[in-house]
Amino acid sequence: MKEHKFELSVNTGFLVNRYTNPDEWVPLVSEYIGINNVQFTADLINPSLPTQLIDKKIKETNVELKKHNVNVTSSFTGAFTRLNNLTHPDEDFRKYYVDWFKTFTDITVGLGSKKIGSHFAILTQKDLEDESRKSFLREDAIKSWHEIGSYAKEQGIEEIYWEPMSISREFGETIEEAIKLNDELNDNSPLPFSMCLDVDHGDLESPNPLDIDPHAWIEQCNSAFNMLHLKQSSSNKGGHWPFTEENNKDGNIEARKIINSIKKSHPRMIQMILELSFKERQPSDRLAAEHVKDSVSYWKKYI
Repeated sequence: MKEHKFELSVNTGFLVNRYTNPDEWVPLVSEYIGINNVQFTADLINPSLPTQLIDKKIKETNVELKKHNVNVTSSFTGAFTRLNNLTHPDEDFRKYYVDWFKTFTDITVGLGSKKIGSHFAILTQKDLEDESRKSFLREDAIKSWHEIGSYAKEQGIEEIYWEPMSISREFGETIEEAIKLNDELNDNSPLPFSMCLDVDHGDLESPNPLDIDPHAWIEQCNSAFNMLHLKQSSSNKGGHWPFTEENNKDGNIEARKIINSIKKSHPRMIQMILELSFKERQPSDRLAAEHVKDSVSYWKKYI
């Protein structure tokens, strides 16, 4: 009988500007934090950089990945690349970001991964409030993702992930909206699109209380997701906290319950990604790596 399989990874967003060079962060992840899978964020090698700098940093990173037996299991946009992108109000910018994602695809493949992800797109407040404009930009973004998907498929990418967010301006804020958009993305798509569910996301103003219940998201989205972003959270969706003993006492996320909810869907590989961020305040900043290590230890008990 086929069973669920889980792969635990650490999102590299917490490394950005703290542990910048590959010879710093790769051994930190493998030897101190104790994990050999990472989700590589665009903030470490931004696709906007000149080609020679991108190539230089890919080469340096691959040397360290090989030396320390670390795998890039997927890539994702990060906190500093969380922009309007494919629904930017300026058409020239939207075209630019199609190429930007193609370059991000090249970076992803260059680091040995076959999976890439991002938020779907982000609207300005003005475009959100204009229904015809919102509809146009949504459809245009889907077409752009399909163009990116065609290119990505040629480069060897096997799956694209998109992340339902918490407000309508950022798309997929309710279970119903996320499932609808996921279906539209997969309609005549060159590659499969899958949700990356975030246990801290969901619309706080939704009249449906299930829209802020991570277990409802997991169970109702069922087979439409193959990835989770994990962080400790509270009932008001204040999150990105590490899974430390202190945070887990009051936190809303319990690993055993999350795993049990996933197991109600059909068996498959699920990527479990620790996506943790830390304020530039002490002691949070100083303890970032230690708290990621604690979080890995916590989840390893269940995966």
